[in-house]
Amino acid sequence: MTHHLRFDDLQAILHPCIDSLPDHRKPSPNTRYTIQDAVVSAFGIFFTQSPSFLEYQRRLQHTKGRNNVQTLFGVEQIPCDNQVRTLLDPLAPSHLDPVFMAIFTGLEQHHMLDSFRVLGDQLLVSLDGTTYFSSQSIHCPICLPRQLANGHTLYYHPAITPVIVCPGQSQGLALPPEYIMPQDGHAKQDCERAAGKRWLSKHAAQVASRGATLLGDDLYSNQPFCVLVVQHRCNFIFTCKPDSHPKFYERVAFWQANDVLAERQEHHWNGRFTEVTMRRYLNEVLLRRGDDALSVNWFEITVVNAKAGEQLYHNSCITNHRLTADNVVAVAQSGRGRWKIANENNNVLKTKGYHLEHNFGHGKQYLSVFMLSLNLLAFLFHTVLEWSDAKYALLRQVIARRQSFFNDIQALMRYMVFDDWHHLMDFMIRGLELESHFDTS
Repeated sequence: MTHHLRFDDLQAILHPCIDSLPDHRKPSPNTRYTIQDAVVSAFGIFFTQSPSFLEYQRRLQHTKGRNNVQTLFGVEQIPCDNQVRTLLDPLAPSHLDPVFMAIFTGLEQHHMLDSFRVLGDQLLVSLDGTTYFSSQSIHCPICLPRQLANGHTLYYHPAITPVIVCPGQSQGLALPPEYIMPQDGHAKQDCERAAGKRWLSKHAAQVASRGATLLGDDLYSNQPFCVLVVQHRCNFIFTCKPDSHPKFYERVAFWQANDVLAERQEHHWNGRFTEVTMRRYLNEVLLRRGDDALSVNWFEITVVNAKAGEQLYHNSCITNHRLTADNVVAVAQSGRGRWKIANENNNVLKTKGYHLEHNFGHGKQYLSVFMLSLNLLAFLFHTVLEWSDAKYALLRQVIARRQSFFNDIQALMRYMVFDDWHHLMDFMIRGLELESHFDTS
């Protein structure tokens, strides 16, 4: 297993970015806590998945003269929770985007994403929106409002959380999020498609240089967005529903009536019954009317139970990858990979200890979105450590349940101070009598 991008390396990426964050306070000789200490302290809460992490470390500092947020994360003075919220509120979440991209670049340079490449050396980047907070009473200036049928107003925070995914891979790699929130100079309420365009303008160039195919649902399969993707030198596979694109499907039906559609069928035993997967595809279909209409390629997947005839799955997509009998199976599998973002990224964040939908704070500016970026960064750190830190990976394998693993870390850090990350890992390895795998002396 490679030892690139271990905990110390990830910290070396995080800290320079945090050191450059702006301090919006007026200069004062009474300033006690730095912006950097506040940000790293908040990150420590998400990394350890312990809401009381800072309180426990303050107690350790009082009783032992040192603490884990100092030895593991480099914090000099631990601010209280309210001070953390106050200091983080003015910070735009985009300040943390370079950390995501630097980790992505580091993984690429060390060939740690090679196993994610499909379709002739492409990385699949799944775009999907998620709502990470909603309330009828708690809100802030960047919440989006929605009028409910009972006359009340629901305030909520949505975001696009792009993830590099791959069929057959159990994990995804988080990229910088894009928040759906009021935009300066725009009277119209922000939406997922507009946020997707902003994400492209910020990050597409960097991912495109590595070879990228974007995956997304039906709202992305319109002409302006698809053209923008191609202009940024990316490829796309987007769901395309007949109800949303009636004119497009009239053209597909025309070519079907003229026996132009190509078909491919496969039988697969899933352990209980035989599945029949039918794929139909067609190249060079105009996405809309007009001289400037974009020509796209279309495919449809239907999976049925061979014996019962029951339909198990159906979807149709458009792509700019030219479809052939040799690649249509791989393109279709890649398109289905979009569901991994919900199953393996957002669901983990919501149900496996990261408390994605918890209200960590609503300030007057960016607090809630900055907190989410820190949470996503913590998740990214954990993902990379499973790939690159052999001791961490072994511990996660032995303590298979994610929440149990972090419960152990929380308990250890509540009562003991570790010299550094390696000290913590070695202590857990010895405690589980796994020394035979490593030299922990």
